Amino acid sequence: MELLRQISVTCFSASYLVVLVLEALRFLGRVPGRGLAVVVMMGLGIFTHVTYLTLRAASISNEANIGRLATWTDWSLMVALGLAIAFFAFYLRRPDTVIGLFFLPAILAMIALSRAVSNLPAFERNEAVEVWRGVHGVSMMLGSAAVLVGFLAGAMYLVQSWRLKRKQAGSSLRLPTLETLQNLNRSCLVISTASVGVGLVSGVVMNWNRLGMIPWTDGGIILSGVLFLWLVTATVVEYIYAPASRGRKIAYLTLASFGFLVLAMTGVLSSSHGADQSNAPVQPSKQDVDASSESLDNEAAMETIVPRGQS
Repeated sequence: MELLRQISVTCFSASYLVVLVLEALRFLGRVPGRGLAVVVMMGLGIFTHVTYLTLRAASISNEANIGRLATWTDWSLMVALGLAIAFFAFYLRRPDTVIGLFFLPAILAMIALSRAVSNLPAFERNEAVEVWRGVHGVSMMLGSAAVLVGFLAGAMYLVQSWRLKRKQAGSSLRLPTLETLQNLNRSCLVISTASVGVGLVSGVVMNWNRLGMIPWTDGGIILSGVLFLWLVTATVVEYIYAPASRGRKIAYLTLASFGFLVLAMTGVLSSSHGADQSNAPVQPSKQDVDASSESLDNEAAMETIVPRGQS
């Protein structure tokens, strides 16, 4: 842990800068080992980036009335992390493209912005809880909607495939082409994975701010995590399969994703995780505890001087 605490913004910034230089070397022709170096440096950059944000959030005491990951610096760094993950995923999919020359300057610009706004005050914990609750709700809603659309696209794909085999696709009941449904299926899988991932992380941060701890054993968190792991697995499997066999397998994966979504929603709605927590108490700060104690002491002192009920 002491070694990890030495990680700073310079560590992942330098990694991303090295990747930008490696991407620029494309113009010099084929450079042996360049692709492997990009993968290694991006992996190192994302790892140190996530570690830095996690330790930064953990360094805030439960007694402080400051929200975790609730400053403009934190949010700028999280946007940079999101761009880095997106670029890495695209690069692993199509390493022959030059999208790094577009993504990496934006990533470095967001990191620079995080330094420029570092003097702005942090949000209080109550405000942080509300912000992260909003992000959590919108993200999970978008992820659930994407899973549902993917489920419908998968069902239509299987029906259309069955009708084509029996030469019934030209009847009055017309459905989109298999290619259209396959592309829609893939897009929904990617969107749902990203949205549920953001929703899971924002839910964890929200509870961390609200309770001062992360309730890992909460049924909602566990089932949301299972859904996210399944979506990641389905997305990876979808990209591994050859184009000739991809369509039907994507349809089956999205149908299974719908099953996982139903399981997760059932667990969430049947537990306290799905209850209205808008009025749930937030972990009190040290200042609040001290103020409350002082108020009680003053009240006790006044009762000693003037008995209750007398003026």
